[in-house]
Amino acid sequence: MRLTAARLSPQARKGLGLSAALVAAWLGSFALCLSFNSAQLPWWALIAAVLIRAQLQTGLFIIGHDAMHGLLWPTQRRLNADLGALMLLLYAALPYGHCCANHRRHHRAPASARDPDCPAGTASGALTWYRQFMAGYLNARQMTVLLSGWAVLAALFARLTPTAGLNVLLFGTLPLLLSSLQLFVVGTYLPHRGQGHRDGPEQPHSLDLPAWLSLLACFHFGYHREHHDHPDLPWFALPTARQNATVLALP
Repeated sequence: MRLTAARLSPQARKGLGLSAALVAAWLGSFALCLSFNSAQLPWWALIAAVLIRAQLQTGLFIIGHDAMHGLLWPTQRRLNADLGALMLLLYAALPYGHCCANHRRHHRAPASARDPDCPAGTASGALTWYRQFMAGYLNARQMTVLLSGWAVLAALFARLTPTAGLNVLLFGTLPLLLSSLQLFVVGTYLPHRGQGHRDGPEQPHSLDLPAWLSLLACFHFGYHREHHDHPDLPWFALPTARQNATVLALP
């Protein structure tokens, strides 16, 4: 298979570059944080490291999400899928095929009875919705893979620091939990909250955030209406789509 990077559009090349930078930052920060003696770090440094790790963890899912739409490497469908599968594996051992199927159903009928991301209805409480949302993606096999991976990392880094096990919890497990909440709240709950018509699809809302805050909130996942209107746009192009939609809506 020949990699036809030269034929990629400037937008696709930008997406690959940003994805490579995010993955490199995720790997480098994880290795660095696992080697710390976290007992000797000030509390503010621990909090900052956890939050940065959580944001980078979310970045892995965002890359995988772009792959689900065929946007990561548009000219190589197999490679695009393989890279997406790798991102979801690193994110939380998520099965790529299952996630793709669920995501297609979500786009076909958002906030309806056929939407797997809204299993309890959008009128249900946030905690109930989150619990059922996560149950649709996590199972015993994935938890076994995650726990095994974390155990291996703790054993490997035990020679470098006496807090290896704690480091895995702080910089691996906790960021994943925070990331799942970030993706759920910004990318599912707030955009679809209040849409209780379970007999048909409902168009999602977008969060009214400036571009810099939207990036920090969840890699522009909060511009959810723009994503549903233009699923062929990668995450970093959504602010422009929102700006264009706002201009067109002006009297």
